Amino acid sequence: MSKIAIIKTGGKQYKVKEGDKVNVEKLDKKEGAKVTFEALLISSTDGKEISIGKPGLGKKVEGIIIEQGREKKVSVIKYKNKTRYKRNLGHRQAFSKVEINKIG
Repeated sequence: MSKIAIIKTGGKQYKVKEGDKVNVEKLDKKEGAKVTFEALLISSTDGKEISIGKPGLGKKVEGIIIEQGREKKVSVIKYKNKTRYKRNLGHRQAFSKVEINKIG
């Protein structure tokens, strides 16, 4: 029976299980480095066993950084009518792709 965990990194929370590959906010480590996240909640897949932290559990979620990269460009357009004002901006968010190896 596999486990599901809720982790928090980069100001966001992610629902993960073993073997998942998750894009998280950029972590300052190189590819192939091991990372650990604190688990906020751990549950079995059927939902019979649930452990909730206050705010976190002492258990850790371990993973490996697979890739460091940047997302596709997001276009931002500013426009005001009748004033000849138009701006076109772009943004590419940096991310780290992490593979979850062990929960608990």
